[in-house]
Amino acid sequence: MTRTPTIGVFALQGDTREHLAALTAAGCRAVPVRRPEELDAVDALVLPGGESTTMIKLARTFDLLDPLRKRIADGMPAYGSCAGMILLADRIDTGGSPLAETIGGLDITVRRNAFGRQVDSFEEDVPIDGIEGEPVRAVFIRAPWVQQVGPAATPLAHTRDGHVVAVRQGPLLATSFHPEVTGDGRVHAYFCRMIARAG
Repeated sequence: MTRTPTIGVFALQGDTREHLAALTAAGCRAVPVRRPEELDAVDALVLPGGESTTMIKLARTFDLLDPLRKRIADGMPAYGSCAGMILLADRIDTGGSPLAETIGGLDITVRRNAFGRQVDSFEEDVPIDGIEGEPVRAVFIRAPWVQQVGPAATPLAHTRDGHVVAVRQGPLLATSFHPEVTGDGRVHAYFCRMIARAG
């Protein structure tokens, strides 16, 4: 009998509850992660939407930042949505914002708040490579976009105006948008399949 992987959701800040529910609905075992020992116990991790600067500060305060970097560098599967995409990016176009560091792992440059402020939030149907059926309804809330995709990463989705909003690099996945808020569990199911294939 194959063991069901345990997926952690970074739970110090961000929309943790929605990701836990989406992963559970996709048939995965999902648990919150707030401490290094909880990170040690999971097979994969979701970095949710939230405020990326605050998430980095809290990860450092709770002694999670270096363990997160090591686990991801060692090949742990991870999925980042919105702020989580920013945290997984190797490079950031800050646009003058104070965030100067990330967890890293994805060979991409992201632009923070690229689509505008909270009042500029919008939804759009986005086809995603590897996800069958109708396009995914993507919710963009103060979202980043991928400004540059390095040779190690692969773009999976674009908006109608051509901005890259989903990428994959080996066991790492990131989206600019929030699939956890729509009730469409296909992105989380895709991540669960990635973990299963990674063994």
